[in-house]
Amino acid sequence: MNDTMTFKQLFFGLLTLCSVTVSASTDSHDATQTTESDAPFDPREMIMEHVMDSHSWHIMDWNNYAVSVPLPVILWTEEGLVAFSSSKFHHDTKGHHVVEAGGQRFVNHHEKIYYASQAANHDGAFVEMRDGLAVSAKPVDMSITKTVASLLFSAVLLMWIFFASAKNYRRRGSASPRGIASFTEPLIVFVRDDIAKANIGKHYLRFVPMLLTMFFFIWLNNLMGLIPFFPFGANVTGNIAVTLVLAVIVMLVTNVNGKKAYWQHIFWMPGIPGWVKPLLSLVEFIGIFTKPFSLMIRLFANITAGHIIVLSLVSLVFIFETAWVGPASVLLTLFISILELLVAALQAYIFTLLTALYIGTAMQEDHH
Repeated sequence: MNDTMTFKQLFFGLLTLCSVTVSASTDSHDATQTTESDAPFDPREMIMEHVMDSHSWHIMDWNNYAVSVPLPVILWTEEGLVAFSSSKFHHDTKGHHVVEAGGQRFVNHHEKIYYASQAANHDGAFVEMRDGLAVSAKPVDMSITKTVASLLFSAVLLMWIFFASAKNYRRRGSASPRGIASFTEPLIVFVRDDIAKANIGKHYLRFVPMLLTMFFFIWLNNLMGLIPFFPFGANVTGNIAVTLVLAVIVMLVTNVNGKKAYWQHIFWMPGIPGWVKPLLSLVEFIGIFTKPFSLMIRLFANITAGHIIVLSLVSLVFIFETAWVGPASVLLTLFISILELLVAALQAYIFTLLTALYIGTAMQEDHH
Protein backbone atom coordinates (compact mmCIF):
# COMPACT_ATOMS: atom_id res chain seq x y z
CA MET A 1 0.00 0.00 0.00
CA ASN A 2 1.43 3.39 -0.94
CA ASP A 3 2.14 6.15 1.57
CA THR A 4 -0.59 8.47 0.29
CA MET A 5 -3.33 5.88 0.73
CA THR A 6 -2.04 5.07 4.21
CA PHE A 7 -2.30 8.67 5.38
CA LYS A 8 -5.64 9.17 3.63
CA GLN A 9 -7.07 6.20 5.53
CA LEU A 10 -5.56 7.46 8.78
CA PHE A 11 -6.94 10.95 8.16
CA PHE A 12 -10.51 9.85 7.38
CA GLY A 13 -10.39 7.21 10.09
CA LEU A 14 -9.60 9.90 12.64
CA LEU A 15 -12.54 11.98 11.42
CA THR A 16 -14.86 8.95 11.60
CA LEU A 17 -13.70 8.12 15.13
CA CYS A 18 -14.30 11.70 16.25
CA SER A 19 -17.79 11.72 14.70
CA VAL A 20 -18.72 8.49 16.48
CA THR A 21 -17.34 9.84 19.74
CA VAL A 22 -19.34 13.06 19.39
CA SER A 23 -22.55 11.09 18.87
CA ALA A 24 -21.82 8.85 21.81
CA SER A 25 -21.02 11.83 24.02
CA THR A 26 -24.23 13.59 23.05
CA ASP A 27 -26.54 10.62 23.49
CA SER A 28 -25.05 9.31 26.73
CA HIS A 29 -25.69 10.44 30.25
CA ASP A 30 -22.35 12.30 30.16
CA ALA A 31 -23.94 15.00 28.02
CA THR A 32 -25.67 16.45 31.05
CA GLN A 33 -27.95 19.42 31.01
CA THR A 34 -26.25 22.78 31.51
CA THR A 35 -27.29 24.19 34.86
CA GLU A 36 -25.95 27.67 34.19
CA SER A 37 -28.11 28.46 31.15
CA ASP A 38 -29.89 31.25 33.03
CA ALA A 39 -26.67 32.83 34.29
CA PRO A 40 -25.64 36.20 32.81
CA PHE A 41 -23.29 36.07 29.86
CA ASP A 42 -19.65 36.18 30.93
CA PRO A 43 -17.41 37.13 27.96
CA ARG A 44 -14.24 36.52 29.96
CA GLU A 45 -15.21 32.92 30.71
CA MET A 46 -16.17 32.29 27.08
CA ILE A 47 -12.93 33.78 25.74
CA MET A 48 -10.69 31.98 28.21
CA GLU A 49 -12.48 28.69 27.47
CA HIS A 50 -11.52 29.12 23.81
CA VAL A 51 -7.89 30.25 24.14
CA MET A 52 -6.93 27.90 26.99
CA ASP A 53 -6.34 24.17 26.79
CA SER A 54 -9.01 21.71 27.96
CA HIS A 55 -9.54 18.01 28.64
CA SER A 56 -12.50 17.78 26.25
CA TRP A 57 -13.19 19.29 22.85
CA HIS A 58 -16.30 21.42 23.26
CA ILE A 59 -18.23 21.77 19.99
CA MET A 60 -21.47 23.55 20.83
CA ASP A 61 -24.43 23.72 23.20
CA TRP A 62 -27.67 22.23 21.88
CA ASN A 63 -30.91 22.64 23.85
CA ASN A 64 -28.89 23.28 27.02
CA TYR A 65 -26.79 20.16 26.38
CA ALA A 66 -23.03 20.45 25.97
CA VAL A 67 -21.91 18.58 22.86
CA SER A 68 -18.21 17.77 23.08
CA VAL A 69 -15.62 15.13 22.26
CA PRO A 70 -14.24 13.47 25.42
CA LEU A 71 -10.48 12.99 25.46
CA PRO A 72 -8.29 10.55 27.43
CA VAL A 73 -7.23 11.69 30.89
CA ILE A 74 -3.87 10.09 31.70
CA LEU A 75 -2.44 10.71 35.18
CA TRP A 76 0.68 9.55 36.98
CA THR A 77 -0.45 9.37 40.58
CA GLU A 78 0.86 8.25 43.94
CA GLU A 79 -0.58 4.81 43.16
CA GLY A 80 0.77 4.60 39.60
CA LEU A 81 -0.73 5.25 36.18
CA VAL A 82 -4.46 6.04 36.00
CA ALA A 83 -6.43 6.62 32.79
CA PHE A 84 -10.10 7.36 32.13
CA SER A 85 -12.30 9.38 29.78
CA SER A 86 -12.83 13.08 30.44
CA SER A 87 -16.57 12.47 29.97
CA LYS A 88 -16.63 11.16 33.55
CA PHE A 89 -16.31 14.77 34.73
CA HIS A 90 -19.75 15.43 33.15
CA HIS A 91 -18.48 18.68 31.57
CA ASP A 92 -17.75 20.06 35.03
CA THR A 93 -14.69 22.35 35.21
CA LYS A 94 -15.51 23.95 38.58
CA GLY A 95 -14.36 21.01 40.72
CA HIS A 96 -17.89 20.01 41.79
CA HIS A 97 -17.94 16.50 40.29
CA VAL A 98 -15.62 13.87 41.78
CA VAL A 99 -14.33 11.03 39.61
CA GLU A 100 -13.18 7.83 41.29
CA ALA A 101 -10.53 5.92 39.30
CA GLY A 102 -7.75 3.58 40.35
CA GLY A 103 -8.93 3.77 43.96
CA GLN A 104 -8.42 7.56 44.02
CA ARG A 105 -10.62 10.64 43.71
CA PHE A 106 -10.05 13.46 41.21
CA VAL A 107 -11.70 16.73 40.22
CA ASN A 108 -11.34 19.03 37.24
CA HIS A 109 -10.93 22.58 38.53
CA HIS A 110 -10.52 25.09 35.69
CA GLU A 111 -8.97 22.38 33.48
CA LYS A 112 -6.43 21.39 36.14
CA ILE A 113 -6.74 17.88 37.61
CA TYR A 114 -6.47 17.76 41.42
CA TYR A 115 -6.84 15.09 44.07
CA ALA A 116 -10.33 15.62 45.46
CA SER A 117 -10.60 16.72 49.07
CA GLN A 118 -12.88 14.85 51.46
CA ALA A 119 -15.34 17.73 51.79
CA ALA A 120 -16.43 20.53 49.49
CA ASN A 121 -15.40 24.12 50.17
CA HIS A 122 -17.78 27.09 50.44
CA ASP A 123 -18.11 27.17 46.61
CA GLY A 124 -19.06 23.51 46.46
CA ALA A 125 -15.74 22.50 44.87
CA PHE A 126 -13.74 19.57 46.20
CA VAL A 127 -10.45 21.48 46.23
CA GLU A 128 -8.66 23.40 48.94
CA MET A 129 -8.52 27.13 48.24
CA ARG A 130 -6.17 29.74 49.64
CA ASP A 131 -6.31 33.41 48.61
CA GLY A 132 -8.47 32.47 45.64
CA LEU A 133 -6.02 29.83 44.38
CA ALA A 134 -6.34 26.03 44.45
CA VAL A 135 -3.66 24.50 46.68
CA SER A 136 -4.72 20.84 46.58
CA ALA A 137 -2.15 18.29 45.48
CA LYS A 138 -2.05 17.40 41.79
CA PRO A 139 -1.00 14.25 39.94
CA VAL A 140 1.32 14.48 36.95
CA ASP A 141 -1.03 15.22 34.05
CA MET A 142 -0.07 13.48 30.78
CA SER A 143 -3.53 13.70 29.22
CA ILE A 144 -4.39 13.99 25.53
CA THR A 145 -5.83 17.49 25.79
CA LYS A 146 -7.52 19.56 23.09
CA THR A 147 -4.19 21.14 22.11
CA VAL A 148 -2.44 17.78 21.90
CA ALA A 149 -5.26 16.24 19.86
CA SER A 150 -5.24 19.17 17.43
CA LEU A 151 -1.44 19.04 17.21
CA LEU A 152 -1.56 15.33 16.32
CA PHE A 153 -4.29 16.01 13.77
CA SER A 154 -2.19 18.74 12.14
CA ALA A 155 0.85 16.43 12.10
CA VAL A 156 -1.16 13.79 10.21
CA LEU A 157 -2.43 16.47 7.82
CA LEU A 158 1.10 17.78 7.24
CA MET A 159 2.45 14.31 6.51
CA TRP A 160 -0.37 13.71 4.05
CA ILE A 161 0.42 17.00 2.27
CA PHE A 162 4.14 16.28 1.98
CA PHE A 163 3.78 12.61 1.04
CA ALA A 164 1.20 13.52 -1.60
CA SER A 165 3.56 16.17 -2.99
CA ALA A 166 6.48 13.73 -3.04
CA LYS A 167 4.37 11.13 -4.82
CA ASN A 168 3.49 13.71 -7.49
CA TYR A 169 7.17 14.41 -8.13
CA ARG A 170 8.02 10.71 -8.31
CA ARG A 171 5.28 10.14 -10.85
CA ARG A 172 5.80 13.23 -13.03
CA GLY A 173 9.56 13.67 -12.72
CA SER A 174 10.74 17.02 -14.08
CA ALA A 175 7.32 17.92 -15.53
CA SER A 176 5.27 20.73 -14.04
CA PRO A 177 3.69 19.65 -10.74
CA ARG A 178 -0.05 19.20 -10.41
CA GLY A 179 -2.50 18.85 -7.57
CA ILE A 180 -1.23 19.56 -4.09
CA ALA A 181 2.37 19.77 -5.36
CA SER A 182 1.52 22.83 -7.48
CA PHE A 183 0.58 24.59 -4.24
CA THR A 184 3.48 23.42 -2.07
CA GLU A 185 6.30 23.85 -4.61
CA PRO A 186 6.37 27.71 -4.61
CA LEU A 187 6.34 27.72 -0.81
CA ILE A 188 9.11 25.12 -0.57
CA VAL A 189 11.26 27.02 -3.08
CA PHE A 190 10.59 30.26 -1.21
CA VAL A 191 11.67 28.81 2.15
CA ARG A 192 14.71 27.14 0.57
CA ASP A 193 16.02 30.08 -1.48
CA ASP A 194 14.73 33.25 0.20
CA ILE A 195 14.95 32.13 3.82
CA ALA A 196 17.45 29.28 4.23
CA LYS A 197 19.98 30.02 1.49
CA ALA A 198 19.86 33.79 1.90
CA ASN A 199 20.46 33.74 5.67
CA ILE A 200 22.47 30.58 6.41
CA GLY A 201 24.86 30.41 3.47
CA LYS A 202 26.59 27.46 1.87
CA HIS A 203 25.48 24.94 4.52
CA TYR A 204 21.80 25.85 4.17
CA LEU A 205 20.63 22.47 2.77
CA ARG A 206 21.19 20.79 6.13
CA PHE A 207 18.56 22.99 7.74
CA VAL A 208 15.95 23.18 4.97
CA PRO A 209 13.88 20.20 6.29
CA MET A 210 13.68 21.74 9.77
CA LEU A 211 12.78 25.19 8.43
CA LEU A 212 10.14 23.74 6.11
CA THR A 213 8.63 21.77 8.99
CA MET A 214 8.51 24.85 11.22
CA PHE A 215 7.02 27.07 8.52
CA PHE A 216 4.25 24.67 7.49
CA PHE A 217 3.56 23.52 11.05
CA ILE A 218 3.08 27.07 12.36
CA TRP A 219 1.15 28.26 9.30
CA LEU A 220 -1.18 25.25 9.21
CA ASN A 221 -1.97 25.43 12.93
CA ASN A 222 -2.53 29.19 12.69
CA LEU A 223 -5.06 28.61 9.90
CA MET A 224 -6.72 25.70 11.72
CA GLY A 225 -7.20 27.91 14.76
CA LEU A 226 -9.21 30.39 12.67
CA ILE A 227 -11.75 27.77 11.52
CA PRO A 228 -14.49 27.85 14.18
CA PHE A 229 -15.79 24.27 13.98
CA PHE A 230 -14.61 20.77 14.82
CA PRO A 231 -11.98 19.36 14.25
CA PHE A 232 -10.44 22.82 13.97
CA GLY A 233 -10.53 25.88 16.21
CA ALA A 234 -7.90 24.83 18.78
CA ASN A 235 -5.44 27.52 19.83
CA VAL A 236 -2.30 25.42 19.28
CA THR A 237 0.23 28.14 18.40
CA GLY A 238 -1.35 30.34 21.06
CA ASN A 239 -0.33 27.79 23.69
CA ILE A 240 2.84 28.89 25.47
CA ALA A 241 4.00 25.27 25.89
CA VAL A 242 3.98 24.70 22.11
CA THR A 243 5.88 27.90 21.33
CA LEU A 244 8.30 27.09 24.17
CA VAL A 245 9.20 23.74 22.59
CA LEU A 246 9.72 25.41 19.20
CA ALA A 247 11.95 28.04 20.80
CA VAL A 248 14.01 25.41 22.66
CA ILE A 249 14.56 23.54 19.38
CA VAL A 250 15.80 26.76 17.75
CA MET A 251 18.14 27.47 20.67
CA LEU A 252 19.62 23.96 20.66
CA VAL A 253 20.10 23.79 16.88
CA THR A 254 21.66 27.26 16.80
CA ASN A 255 24.16 26.68 19.58
CA VAL A 256 25.07 23.10 18.66
CA ASN A 257 26.04 24.33 15.19
CA GLY A 258 27.85 27.41 16.44
CA LYS A 259 31.34 27.90 14.99
CA LYS A 260 34.44 29.03 16.87
CA ALA A 261 33.92 32.63 15.79
CA TYR A 262 30.37 32.57 17.17
CA TRP A 263 31.48 31.53 20.64
CA GLN A 264 34.46 33.87 20.54
CA HIS A 265 32.17 36.84 19.85
CA ILE A 266 30.04 35.81 22.82
CA PHE A 267 32.68 35.20 25.50
CA TRP A 268 35.72 37.22 24.40
CA MET A 269 35.02 39.62 21.54
CA PRO A 270 38.06 40.57 19.44
CA GLY A 271 38.90 44.24 19.00
CA ILE A 272 37.20 45.31 22.24
CA PRO A 273 39.04 46.85 25.25
CA GLY A 274 39.72 44.23 27.88
CA TRP A 275 37.86 46.00 30.69
CA VAL A 276 34.65 46.04 28.61
CA LYS A 277 34.76 42.37 27.57
CA PRO A 278 33.34 40.87 30.83
CA LEU A 279 30.29 43.13 30.69
CA LEU A 280 29.64 42.49 26.98
CA SER A 281 30.19 38.77 27.46
CA LEU A 282 27.46 38.73 30.09
CA VAL A 283 25.11 40.59 27.74
CA GLU A 284 25.89 38.24 24.83
CA PHE A 285 25.46 35.17 27.02
CA ILE A 286 22.02 36.37 28.11
CA GLY A 287 21.27 36.91 24.42
CA ILE A 288 21.59 33.14 23.84
CA PHE A 289 18.35 32.75 25.80
CA THR A 290 16.54 36.02 25.02
CA LYS A 291 16.56 35.43 21.25
CA PRO A 292 14.56 32.18 21.36
CA PHE A 293 12.51 33.63 24.22
CA SER A 294 11.44 36.50 21.94
CA LEU A 295 10.43 33.93 19.29
CA MET A 296 8.29 32.13 21.86
CA ILE A 297 6.55 35.27 23.15
CA ARG A 298 6.03 36.84 19.70
CA LEU A 299 4.21 33.83 18.25
CA PHE A 300 2.21 33.16 21.42
CA ALA A 301 1.14 36.78 21.93
CA ASN A 302 0.19 37.54 18.33
CA ILE A 303 -1.93 34.42 17.83
CA THR A 304 -3.62 34.63 21.24
CA ALA A 305 -4.33 38.34 20.83
CA GLY A 306 -6.03 37.70 17.48
CA HIS A 307 -8.35 35.08 19.00
CA ILE A 308 -9.20 37.36 21.94
CA ILE A 309 -10.03 40.32 19.68
CA VAL A 310 -12.32 38.26 17.44
CA LEU A 311 -14.15 36.71 20.40
CA SER A 312 -14.45 40.10 22.11
CA LEU A 313 -16.10 41.60 19.03
CA VAL A 314 -18.54 38.70 18.82
CA SER A 315 -19.35 39.15 22.52
CA LEU A 316 -20.50 42.75 21.98
CA VAL A 317 -23.92 41.55 20.80
CA PHE A 318 -24.47 39.56 24.00
CA ILE A 319 -23.03 42.26 26.26
CA PHE A 320 -25.25 45.08 24.96
CA GLU A 321 -28.17 42.70 24.28
CA THR A 322 -29.35 44.60 21.23
CA ALA A 323 -29.46 43.75 17.53
CA TRP A 324 -28.25 47.24 16.63
CA VAL A 325 -24.73 46.24 17.64
CA GLY A 326 -24.88 43.24 15.28
CA PRO A 327 -23.86 44.88 11.97
CA ALA A 328 -20.88 46.68 13.50
CA SER A 329 -19.82 43.53 15.37
CA VAL A 330 -20.05 41.37 12.23
CA LEU A 331 -18.16 43.84 10.04
CA LEU A 332 -15.38 44.35 12.59
CA THR A 333 -15.12 40.59 13.16
CA LEU A 334 -14.90 40.00 9.40
CA PHE A 335 -12.17 42.63 9.07
CA ILE A 336 -10.11 41.19 11.94
CA SER A 337 -10.59 37.65 10.62
CA ILE A 338 -9.24 38.65 7.22
CA LEU A 339 -6.35 40.37 8.95
CA GLU A 340 -5.72 37.21 10.95
CA LEU A 341 -5.30 35.25 7.69
CA LEU A 342 -2.39 37.56 6.89
CA VAL A 343 -1.03 37.30 10.44
CA ALA A 344 -1.16 33.47 10.25
CA ALA A 345 1.23 33.43 7.28
CA LEU A 346 3.29 36.39 8.53
CA GLN A 347 4.03 34.83 11.92
CA ALA A 348 5.10 31.56 10.28
CA TYR A 349 7.39 33.53 7.96
CA ILE A 350 8.89 35.65 10.77
CA PHE A 351 9.54 32.65 13.02
CA THR A 352 11.23 30.73 10.19
CA LEU A 353 13.20 33.76 9.00
CA LEU A 354 14.58 34.59 12.44
CA THR A 355 15.44 30.92 13.02
CA ALA A 356 17.46 30.88 9.79
CA LEU A 357 19.07 34.20 10.73
CA TYR A 358 20.16 32.91 14.15
CA ILE A 359 21.59 29.72 12.62
CA GLY A 360 23.37 31.69 9.91
CA THR A 361 24.92 34.00 12.50
CA ALA A 362 26.15 31.03 14.55
CA MET A 363 27.71 29.36 11.48
CA GLN A 364 29.35 32.46 10.09
CA GLU A 365 33.07 32.03 9.46
CA ASP A 366 35.63 34.35 11.03
CA HIS A 367 36.55 37.11 8.57
CA HIS A 368 39.34 38.63 10.67
